[in-house]
Parts: sequence; structure tokens; C-alpha cells
Amino acid sequence: MSNKIHQTAIIGKDVVLGNNNTIGPYSIIEGKTIIGNNNTIGPYVLIGCEPTDSKHIEYKKSKSQIIIGNGNNIREYSLIEQPCYEDKTIIKNDTFLMQGVHVSHDVIIHDKAVITNLSVIAGLVKLLEGSNIAMACTINQYTVIGHYSITATNSAVMKNVKPFSRYIPGKAVSVNYYAIKKFHLEEFTNEIEEYVQSNIPMKSPAMKTIMDEFDFWVNKYNRPTY
Repeated sequence: MSNKIHQTAIIGKDVVLGNNNTIGPYSIIEGKTIIGNNNTIGPYVLIGCEPTDSKHIEYKKSKSQIIIGNGNNIREYSLIEQPCYEDKTIIKNDTFLMQGVHVSHDVIIHDKAVITNLSVIAGLVKLLEGSNIAMACTINQYTVIGHYSITATNSAVMKNVKPFSRYIPGKAVSVNYYAIKKFHLEEFTNEIEEYVQSNIPMKSPAMKTIMDEFDFWVNKYNRPTY
């Protein structure tokens, strides 16, 4: 294997590493954790610590697993907890966790999500593909952050955020045109606008897939949506 692991990093016996990963000074990776390829894990990162959940102290370690995919950038002082209600905490591919991000138990972070400095993602939150959490946000338990959406800096997010929307406390939900351009989805602009602003369902196959995935998680956890 061709991993670059700093001599001060601690890698637990149950950790499985792929190839071409970089692990910085004083980072700790423990528990049943599987990490893919081409990940950058900065200094003082903690992956695999016990979940911070007052109702589930006696969680089943035998079923707990953290899965981190490929091409992720996890910056210094970030923390990723083991699951305790579901079987896995998952970070998929090509995500960017900036400095000091807290990822609680049972969170799933999908491809290309960005979580900026000092944000706290509470237990069982689902961040869907291309979602963007701005600086110092707090995301409440069981919340679903939709595909290609963005939450404003310092916001406390207590409800689900629709795909392609911008959540800014005190303002009406609006369209995240930045994500539409960034991910080259301009051809779907009209139906995205109707969906975000007027709750008109998207119908093209690609957009319907996004909407259906968001609705799956919303229905599972039964929380309201902005």
C-alpha cells in the first residue's frame, strides 16, 4: 500500500486503509473504519470515536462501522463519530470537510458535499449530493439537507432544506443558482425554479431521481421542510 501516514498518527487495529491516502500529524483513526483511496486527512483529526448520544450509551460496537470513500479532504481538528442507531456513519466521495467540522453518529454525507469551518452536523443527519453547509452552521438531528442546496453562515438548521434551495434564516427560500451553474445543470433551471419556489414536482428523469431520494429520507424521519 502507498499511504503516507505521519509517524505521530495512531491507526487502530480494525481500520482498513486503501491506497494513496495522506494522514497528518496526531490524527487518530479507530474502531471498525474502512477508508478508500486518495483521501487527505489533516492533523489532529479524530475518526471513530464513540457517539455523543445520551440515550444510547450502550451502543453495539460489533455493528458500528464508519465508511469513508474516495477523494475526500478532511481538514484539521475535524471529528467523525461511530454510529449508534443505524449501522454506519458514511462519508462518500469527493467531499470537503473544512477545519473543525463535527460529524455526529449515523450521519451520511453524499458525494461532492462541502461542510465549512466549525459546522456541527448532529446525529442521523443526511447531507445529499452537492450540498453546501456554510461556516459555523448547526444542523439539527434527523434533518435532510437536499442536493445542491446551501445553508447560510451561522444558521441553525432545524428543518429539512429542499434540493437546489438556499436557506437563509428570516428570508424566503430561494434558488441556489450558484450550484446550478457549478454542476452544469442549467438545462433544468425552469423546473428547479418551479420546484423550489412553488413546490411543483420536477419531472425530467434526472431531477425526479433527486426529488425522490430527498423525499425518501424526509419521509423516513418525518421532519418538516423549509
